[in-house]
Amino acid sequence: MKMLGLIGGMSWESTAHYYSRINQLVAERLGGLHSAKLLLYSLDFDVLQRLQHADDWTGAARLLVDAAKRLERAGAEALVICANTMHLVAPEIEAAVKLPLIHVADATAKAAKDRGIRTVALLGTRFTMEKDFYHWRLEQHGLRVMIPNESERQAIHRIIFEELCKGEVRPVSRRAFFEVIARLAAAGAEGAILGCTEFTLFGESPDTDFPLFDTTEIHACAAVDWALSA
Repeated sequence: MKMLGLIGGMSWESTAHYYSRINQLVAERLGGLHSAKLLLYSLDFDVLQRLQHADDWTGAARLLVDAAKRLERAGAEALVICANTMHLVAPEIEAAVKLPLIHVADATAKAAKDRGIRTVALLGTRFTMEKDFYHWRLEQHGLRVMIPNESERQAIHRIIFEELCKGEVRPVSRRAFFEVIARLAAAGAEGAILGCTEFTLFGESPDTDFPLFDTTEIHACAAVDWALSA
């Protein structure tokens, strides 16, 4: 089993789920008392989110590059960014270390294509929905990407930072979130990418027939696949 290096704390709520899910998957596949070989560097998210909202992605990249270098020195053999938005600085991280980066968008695109889906709705922070780093990566895999309208994007962004990152799941927000997905489905989306790791807190969709791609679960599975590969 190879050593995974997790860059977490964005937020710690979703990082905790990454940690537990990766260990659960290793235990399921190997049996016995097996657990994952992990190194975790957890950032102070308040510092990072201030840089995000100031559009200071150079400063944000500096923080994650430092985390990646620390994990590399500590013995990590691959990196996992435990967030969707911060894959915006994935190129800077890949340029700074020699470790492979297990990219959430690549794993998610594969999951969608394996289901025969070609048009996806992308939901996440406004950075993930509005900037091109995630769209571009999905489009390289042949996917067409749809996003919510402006007022929906603002509402989803607020829910993420004011509620989900604090571990709060409000029924009214959950209902509004799935209403956005239903509207995008009616507009032609064949599935929805839950492109924020905190969306895991919302649980199952009320529409069990519409494909949802939980990026936390997909990313954790991809990390375990890599760790257990020959």
